[in-house]
Parts: sequence; structure tokens; C-alpha cells
Amino acid sequence: MKFFINMHKLNSLFLIVFLVTFNFFSQSVLNQEVVNDSISSLSKTDDVVDLFSISLSDDELNDDTSFSDNISGLLNSSMDIFYRTAAYEFSSSFFKVRGLDSENASLHINGIKMNKIYNGRPQWSNWGGLNDVLRNQELSNGLIPLKYSFGGALGSNNINVKASEYGQGGRVTYSSSNRSYANRLMASYNSGMLDDGWAYSISIGRRWGDEGYQDASFYDSNSAFLSVEKILNDNHSLNFVAIYAPNRRGKVSPNTQEVYDLKGTKYNEYWGYQDGEKRNSRVKRVVEPIVILNHDWEINESSSLETSFGFQFGELGNSRLDYAGGGNPSPAYYQDLPSYFLGDEDGPNYEGAYLAQENFVNNGQINWNRIYDANLTNASVNLDAAYVLYEDRADDKQLSFNSVFSHQIDDNIKVSAAINHRSLLSDNFAEVTDLLGGLSYSNIDSFDNLDYNLLDPNSTILEGDKFKYHYEIDAKESSVFAIFNHSYNKIDFYYSLNFTGTTYQRNGIFENEANTGNSSGKGDKVSFDGYGAKAGFSYKFSGKHILDFNAAYIEKAPSIRNTFTNSRVNHNIVGSDANGLINNTPITEEKIKSFDANYIFRTPIFTGRISGFYSHIEDANEISFYYADGLVGFSEDSEFVQEILQGINKKHMGLEFGVEAQIIPSFKLKVASSIGQYTYDNNPYLYLGADNYTVPVGPSNLNNYKLAGGPQRAYSFGFEYRDPDYWFVGVTSNYFTNTYVDPSPLTRTQNFYSSQDGLPFNDYDIDVARNLLKQEKFDDYSVLNMIGGKSWKIDDYYIGFFASINNILDKKYRTGGFEQGRNANYRQLLEDVNKPKRVFGPKYWYGRGTNYFLNLYFRF
Repeated sequence: MKFFINMHKLNSLFLIVFLVTFNFFSQSVLNQEVVNDSISSLSKTDDVVDLFSISLSDDELNDDTSFSDNISGLLNSSMDIFYRTAAYEFSSSFFKVRGLDSENASLHINGIKMNKIYNGRPQWSNWGGLNDVLRNQELSNGLIPLKYSFGGALGSNNINVKASEYGQGGRVTYSSSNRSYANRLMASYNSGMLDDGWAYSISIGRRWGDEGYQDASFYDSNSAFLSVEKILNDNHSLNFVAIYAPNRRGKVSPNTQEVYDLKGTKYNEYWGYQDGEKRNSRVKRVVEPIVILNHDWEINESSSLETSFGFQFGELGNSRLDYAGGGNPSPAYYQDLPSYFLGDEDGPNYEGAYLAQENFVNNGQINWNRIYDANLTNASVNLDAAYVLYEDRADDKQLSFNSVFSHQIDDNIKVSAAINHRSLLSDNFAEVTDLLGGLSYSNIDSFDNLDYNLLDPNSTILEGDKFKYHYEIDAKESSVFAIFNHSYNKIDFYYSLNFTGTTYQRNGIFENEANTGNSSGKGDKVSFDGYGAKAGFSYKFSGKHILDFNAAYIEKAPSIRNTFTNSRVNHNIVGSDANGLINNTPITEEKIKSFDANYIFRTPIFTGRISGFYSHIEDANEISFYYADGLVGFSEDSEFVQEILQGINKKHMGLEFGVEAQIIPSFKLKVASSIGQYTYDNNPYLYLGADNYTVPVGPSNLNNYKLAGGPQRAYSFGFEYRDPDYWFVGVTSNYFTNTYVDPSPLTRTQNFYSSQDGLPFNDYDIDVARNLLKQEKFDDYSVLNMIGGKSWKIDDYYIGFFASINNILDKKYRTGGFEQGRNANYRQLLEDVNKPKRVFGPKYWYGRGTNYFLNLYFRF
């Protein structure tokens, strides 16, 4: 009932627009003939589809936080109404389909898997800005495999970029936006199949802007694409693809509510003015070219073999400031905010709080001049720089191979079998990119005065030098997979088996002094064997009504990120350290059990799908890094730690549906919804690491806590009108609820109620503790979006534009957030909560206010 009341209040404007528009449209179509196919096909061109995919690979999918990770980039080509709504309407709220991350879906380009071995997720920016040549996609939603790979709990997607697949013609596009970039310019041309058996496709693009919606979130990206195909004869063809999309963008910070209250939801702490221009200290830079060679062999009328070789190489860098000889340069450092002074042990310091507030409100950005002054002062007396700017680098070289054999056994049975292999050598290090006016920099850890590299002790670091850490990861992944598809008049069914073998090995180039004997050289090789099975069947009552069921059991290796506890400095893997097992539980494969049931219907008026789904994930791992106070078991109660959460179980279940109603040939209503519940399903084991030692803590009582990462429930209602005169307009209202903050696992362990001697606090109050540990649920919110466009045909040319305005009512809403782990025990957290303003409250991300995208194009 509350949902419907809120929808009524927030969307009255939408209803008015709907009624007025419908009245106008209904009058205009009363005397029309039925819209013919040529009109429908023109008004539903790829130009309209492009409206919704403009920012999916450039923005939400390109961020580093788990809250922005979703599979919208896999869904924007789907014809399913729910998946299209999830991609186009829900993605800006960081909604995750079925609550699952994009690592649960396999993405391929010409058969080559693009999910990173490091974290299991696609690096969308590797092909950003090439929308025109990425439209040909084979998509399997849900559990169903593609012929190229077994896929995950969210299916698979293959982007077909073979040159012969493109129709002859070209296109030039200019776009303007205030989202992630200000300008986009693209041009592409496809030759089509030429008489001599050659075909080619080329595309170039540029996206740029000094600032996106958030402060100092600049964007600088170029992209180029070439695909050349040669038909050798009736049975053989070769295709070569090259993709080069270097890009840089300014990152945006999460902030506490205190910071947002003072500076607004566009605030970003990572930048400051230098010589009158905004300079962002945290820049993500990606330069990872891709080349793919494909050979297609039509063996006979019923058999084919597709073989692909891929090579990807380059650099991925994330910059930040280091301050071994200076104070924390963050303008939102907790000791510089009003809350710190209001929470003074001797009572509120109102004068200090006022001065801090005035300084933060009026300045509140990185002081680059102070940083340069400090370094120049040090240089004048031959001291190392107090500050430097550096990049955390991952320079990867990856070879990939995929071969798929398909055979049509008879009219009803088809089998496909695939072999996949990927070999990765990842070189990881920190590199000084700017001494910021200094002479040199030290390679000594300023906190414990230990050397980062005993193989070159007391080294002097200059620009371009590696420091802090340096190691390599050698990773190999091989899989075999087969799927049998049976198709009959009333029943279709499939079954599929998969095996994947994965190995990781770390090779330390530096010998970290704090991890002596466990840092340099090659560590033990860790291996995983993953088995999988999928099956499903469909019963067709008629062509209009279908029941579909799918089930899967999947074992997969944890990603590199969740295998090594701190790969920068030692060889330790999850579940063990240099002394052996920690909880008598070695690292193991993740297990996923998944099932969905679907009712699909297609009538002259109504088209849609209703689905129920269930997934259970077991033995997952998560690793976090932060500074914590109130620790038990360490020599000091404050320490920078690695938090290792091992053996996590998660439960995902819910309903999703999408329905379209073609009321009249030109007018359509659309409804979609996802009603999910995603929770932790056990109390995983937690232990902490610091340098070369570990402290077992015990179970983290997370069972039944909600999983963070976007709204668990989303609802959408809208209409779309397409006029025979080739213009269209649509309005959609979206409502989001059940979004939760990410809980701190450490505060849900025995560390929370234990004093330094290991005994419980004598003032521990269970009721107070329960309130302190209650998971924060964000406010529900509604967002109103509108799209529209117009196209013209002049001889054989097409000219058009379309535009979208999102969040028309400028609604402020949180898309995600996490509890800080700083206050690790009951007394400290209670003290922080009872202060006039929390010093270490949760950090949040906010969605965009009113934003737009405008697109102009010329097709020939």
C-alpha cells in the first residue's frame, strides 16, 4: 500500500503528461490507416536503440565500485522488455539483475572471452565509443549457454564484429550530454560484401569533456575499430579485428552525509585548483588494445568449426597522492571537518567546528599550491619530497583461444562443443608519475620505517621509477564445454556440461621488509577445478504461450582479486598464511546453484514474460583494506588491516516481469518490475592480516543481512508513441526500494564486544548493540524520464536526432554506500554515534539530478 501511495504522490506530473499526450495522440490516430511495416521499421531503427546505450559502457559500467557494477552492457540489445528496462531505466540506480554482479555473465567478442581474470568482470572501456559497430549481438539471458561458452548464472553475450555482418553504408554522429562526458563524435563506414570476397568495417570516435555531472570528473577518450574479412571460398573465411580505445577519466569520491550536507551531492574530494584549472588527483587510465583473428570453416551443410585467436595487452593505471613526508592532503580528512571538533573529548569545540566548516565550505578541495610549496621547501635543503602523485599499474598481456564445433545431427538435435584457453601475465607495480616539484622520493614505509624493497634498500625514487610494490601474476584458464539442443513441435530442451581448470602463481619482484621470506620470488601455484552442468526445457502450449524452466550447478575459481589476501607484498592466499591454514579451511571453488521458471506470452496486444528465480552462492571470498581502531589481538589496537571474509554464502530469490501492450499501432504501454530479496545466508569466517602476520577473529554474524549494491526492488511504468511521420516520444516513471548500506563484517564479530584482554566489555548492552548494528535502509525514491526524437529520409540519406532527459523532477537519492570499519568495537562505535555529528559515519554515493543526452546523426 505504501508503494502505491508514494507512486501516486511522486508521479502525478507523469499522469498529467500521460493523459494530455494520450488525448492528443488518440485524436491524431483516429483517422489513420494501420501503420505499415516500412513506417514501423524506420521508427524502430538502431538509432533509437543507441539512445539507451550511450552511457552504459561509458559511465555506470566503467566505475570501480561494486555498487556500479551491473550487466546493463550485456542487456541493451535484448528484445525482452524486462531486460531492456533494466538496461535503459534501472541502470542509473546501479540496479543489478537478480542481485548478481557482471562476473556472473560471460561477454565475448567474436568468440573471445572479455571478462577479466583479475576480477571476473568485463572492462567496458576497452571498446567504449564504438556503438555503431557493436550492435550485432547474440544474447542468452538467464542461465542458457551460448555455443561459445558455458556462461554463468546471468547467461552469455557474444558481440559479432565480423565485417561481412555489416550492411553497406556509413554514419556520422554528434552527441552532447552532462552525464559522464560533454561531447561525443563518431564516424563509421561499412563496405558490405564486395565482389572480390572482401569486406571491411571502420569506426573512429572521440568522447571528451572537462567535467561530467560530478565536480572535476573529466573525460578524455579516443576509439578506433577495424574489421577486415576475406571469403576464401564457399567453405572458409578469415576475419581480422583490431580495437584501440585509450581513455582517461576523473574519479568521483564517496562521502559521508556530513560532507554532502556542506557541499552538495556533486561534491568530489579528489580535485583542487592548480593554475586556475581543476586537477583531479585520482584518474583512471586504460590503454589495452585488442586484436582478434577468426577462421570460419563450413565443413558441410550440417557441420561447422569456428576458431578464434585473441591478444590483448597494455596498461591500466589508477593515480593517487602519496604523502610519506606530509599531512593527509584530503580536503575531507576527518580531522578537518566540523564533526571532529564537535566530538572533542573535552566537550564540543564550537569555535573549531565553525572555522572548520567555513574553511571546508569555502575551500574544501585539494590544495595543490601547499603540496608544491612543501616539496620545493624540502628540495631546497636536499630532502625527499613530502608528496608525490603515482599510479597503481596493471600491465597485462593475455593470449586467448576459442574453438567451437557445431553439428546438426538431424532436424531436431544440434550439438556444439567448445574449447577455450586464456593465458595471462600481469605485471603490477606502483610508479611515480609526478614529483610535484620535489627532487626525489623515499621507498621507505613512513608508518613503520620499513623498506618496501630489500633487494634495493634505501633507494632513491625518481619520476618513472617503480616503488612500494612490484609483482607478477601468471594465470591460466582452460575449459571444455558441450551443449545438446533438442527442438520438437511442443517441447524444446537442452543439457550442457563444462569443466574449467584455473591456476594462479605470484612472482614477487620486490622483497618487502615487513614480509621478509614471503615476498620475493615465486610463490606456490594455486589450482582450481570447476565443474558445471545446465539443463532446461520449454513447453509450447502454442506460439503465443510458453513455459520455460532452467537449472544450473556451477563451480568456478575465485578471481585473482579474491584469491590473494595482499598480493602487493606477500604470497598469502585466502585461508592460509606463511605458517599454514588459519581455520583448517583451504580456499576452494565458488559454487552456484540456480533455477528459474518463466512464462512467456505473445498476443496481438500483449507481449511479455513473468519469471521466478533462485540462486545460492557458496564459498565466496571478499577482501577489504582499511584502517581500524579498537582491534583485539594486535600489538596496537589501531592498524591498517586486510579483512579477509572466507566462505561466504549468499541467497538471491525473487520475481521479475515485463509486459508491453500495443494499444493501437502507434501507442504502447510498458510495465516492468523486479521484486527481489538478496541476503547473506551464513556467518562466514573472518580474519585480519597486517604485514606478515594474521589474527583469526571468528565468524562474522552476517546471516540474513541484506546484500548491498543497488535497489533490490524496482518498478517501471511508461508509454511510447511512434508517429507515422517518423517522430516518437516516451515517458517512463521508475520507483526503487529496498536499497541497503554495505555492513562492516568486522563489527559483526566477537571483536565488537571484546576488550583488549579478550573479555567482553562490562558495559556491553545487547539492546544498544542491536540498534548500533541494524543495517541502514535507504529511502525509497521515484525517477521520471523522458525520451523523444525525429528522423527524415532525403533520397537515400537519413537525418535525425533524439534526446533523453532523466530524473526530470531532480530527485536526490542514494544509490549505494558502505559502513566504515574504523570503529571496530562497541565502545568506539557507541561513542561515535552519540556525538553531535558522526565522525566515521557511512560513506554514500548519490545518483544524478536532472541530466540529459542529445544525439544528432547522419546515415548514408
